[in-house]
Amino acid sequence: MLIISDLKQFVADSRGNWRRPEVLFVLVGIATAISTNTWQVLLNNFAVDNLGFTGVEIGFLQSIREIPGFLSFAVVFLLLLLREQPLLMISLLTLGIGTALTGMFPSIIGLYCLTVLTSIGFHYYEAVNQSLILQWIDKKKSPHFFGQLIAIGSFAALIVFGLIYLARTQFNVDLKWMYLASGGVTILITIFIWIGFPRFPEKSEQNKKLVLRPQYWLFYCLTFMAGARRQIFFVFAGFMMVEKFGYQPEDIALMFLANTALNIVVAPMIGKMIGKWGERKTLTIEYVGLIAIFTAYAFVEVAWIAVALYILDHMFFAMRIAIKTYFQKIADPKDIASSMGVSFTINHTAAVVIPAAFGLIWVISPAAVFFAGAGMAVVSLILGLLVPTTPTQENVAIVGRYRVAPEPAE
Repeated sequence: MLIISDLKQFVADSRGNWRRPEVLFVLVGIATAISTNTWQVLLNNFAVDNLGFTGVEIGFLQSIREIPGFLSFAVVFLLLLLREQPLLMISLLTLGIGTALTGMFPSIIGLYCLTVLTSIGFHYYEAVNQSLILQWIDKKKSPHFFGQLIAIGSFAALIVFGLIYLARTQFNVDLKWMYLASGGVTILITIFIWIGFPRFPEKSEQNKKLVLRPQYWLFYCLTFMAGARRQIFFVFAGFMMVEKFGYQPEDIALMFLANTALNIVVAPMIGKMIGKWGERKTLTIEYVGLIAIFTAYAFVEVAWIAVALYILDHMFFAMRIAIKTYFQKIADPKDIASSMGVSFTINHTAAVVIPAAFGLIWVISPAAVFFAGAGMAVVSLILGLLVPTTPTQENVAIVGRYRVAPEPAE
């Protein structure tokens, strides 16, 4: 298997030199996968069974969760006080603490507050982590490395889902103890990384101010649409499994197990595919696939078909790597840290509104929510077709003011 050979090569490269950025990113990815996947797989059942949530409340909860993502631009101001690496560790620690405490406060206010805390840790981690990867990993290697990170995170998630399934089916463990255990493991891994790794030097002095450059317009548009479209999958596709088909935590864990097992194989392949085919072809495949999947969601009445669509949806989600590597190719290296914070804000602009607004639509017509997702995928496809086959700082889009270099024939 591709992922096995990748892991063997990674381990071989790390012998005698494990205190390097690539290993740090792998451990950070594992720690994040443990908390975020536990939080996600248990959330709908925790909210419905303990608090009686409907589509309205779950939509409002997810909107609240996205507010820290909307405020991710503030990472630029934090960089005036901290370097990116310590900020990464603090964010990861916050994620672990928020996850560990989630099940300990089974009330609406408690869940809302801890959701915000967990979200702050996750979104600031994401902004800083992506910034560091784009700075420290070579452009030619970054698509495959992003794919490897997704696969390794998926492997960690696979273990998490398996343990959740066993804990529920064999020992009927309460959800609060699962939250506590996963958050605790994330905290321990973070402490190990903080103590065990040196502070790596920055390759380029980063701008400590907000950067919004007109030549990045297509990246901003792709990022905005990705954030809007992601909410349909993340909020409503998962909620449909619980509300419409009556899935229990162990059922959701089993579905995520299948999801993750496929991602372990597929994600590195997608990373290599982006390196070989380029961002434009990859994004086109993703968006065409998502149009079909969202349309099918609107009509699905059979549980196993819904699960199959969910798994396919999740596989296409890995292709989001192409947006990151596209930006890496067109960006000034000094803009990366600031731009990652700004891009997260752009990504979450729609995400703050869509869960709550679409939660109201969900009560009237769940199908309408998924048709809207298909429409978002159509807009994304149009934008994806504007990505050059060879993006550079001088050639950021096929049309528009900032297309300078001629587009070579394919």
